[in-house]
Amino acid sequence: MSVGSTELQGAEAAALPPPEAGMSEKRYYMACLDLSGRDVIVVGAGAVAREKIEGLLDAGARVTVVAPDVSEAVEALARSRRLALIRGPYRTEDLEGRFLVVAATSITPLNERVYADAEARGMLCNVVDVPELCSFILPAVHRDDPIAVAISTGGASPALAQRLRDDVARLVTREHVRLARDLRELRPWAKEHLPTYEARRDFFRELVEERLG
Repeated sequence: MSVGSTELQGAEAAALPPPEAGMSEKRYYMACLDLSGRDVIVVGAGAVAREKIEGLLDAGARVTVVAPDVSEAVEALARSRRLALIRGPYRTEDLEGRFLVVAATSITPLNERVYADAEARGMLCNVVDVPELCSFILPAVHRDDPIAVAISTGGASPALAQRLRDDVARLVTREHVRLARDLRELRPWAKEHLPTYEARRDFFRELVEERLG
């Protein structure tokens, strides 16, 4: 590394704000949601919203999108009947009957309103890239069904989460995928023939060790 680049890095580091003393780390409860057949709503219909919409559709959710302006990509999804589209401004009543809401807009007052409305109803809410307005956040995910690798930095840095996801995903091989599918097929047999949780746990642990060494 040259002296010039070292000096540049030092200058960049000096320009960064120091960590806030006494900041507490929020700890999230990690879970996987079964959204198959559940009604969810996305507020916003731009490029960021499209990314969230596609993830929800991939999970089997019934998606409704509400926005006054709709991107061509979201229009195409509506035309193919993959989602329902409400063309117009967000209304509080749009949340009725929904399991969760994702707000993907750049309008702070609107995002705050969606979050407040969701909180009043006990609904799950994610405001994209605003963790303080989220009751759940979304990790960076790599899928090789049935395996899913999910990495979260607790909202600190999506870029770092994506890099870590890619690094960890390289450890998942086709052998892991085949093994996961085989173990899934064995679960009904184990449930029937191994009466306790501990017996099933030990049985599957031994199988994993035999296959992976």
